[in-house]
Amino acid sequence: MTSVRHIARAVGSTSTSSLPYRVELRAGNHELIADEQSVGGGSDAGPSPFGLLLSGLAACTSMTVRMYADRKGWTIDAIEVDVRYDVDDDGEASIARMITFPADLPVEQRDRLADIAERTPVTLAIRNGVPITTTLRSADDA
Repeated sequence: MTSVRHIARAVGSTSTSSLPYRVELRAGNHELIADEQSVGGGSDAGPSPFGLLLSGLAACTSMTVRMYADRKGWTIDAIEVDVRYDVDDDGEASIARMITFPADLPVEQRDRLADIAERTPVTLAIRNGVPITTTLRSADDA
């Protein structure tokens, strides 16, 4: 029998009484706001949905690489992860991730951490295209 382990949950809501595309989000104990940029008809009150997706990827990459380095006893003062979502003229989307380590990090450690970054949980979820099941209900069912 297959068991399911709950990893994370987020709830988003919007209403006509708020700014047009503003969404109030709750992820665990944390409250966030998402919105579209002004050029997209929003008020830029928070990160866009793609900004939130990329934030998750950047956070997971930074955390996972840091955890691995700590377990190995490697001292790394700073790890920066810069992630971009781009769409070309043909509509093909891609994500580019740039990880910056201190200049004095040994090449062997840098290479190992690059390998670890390719296997973070969020990286794998995005790459593997995790299935999404959608269920609809009316507010009366809640």
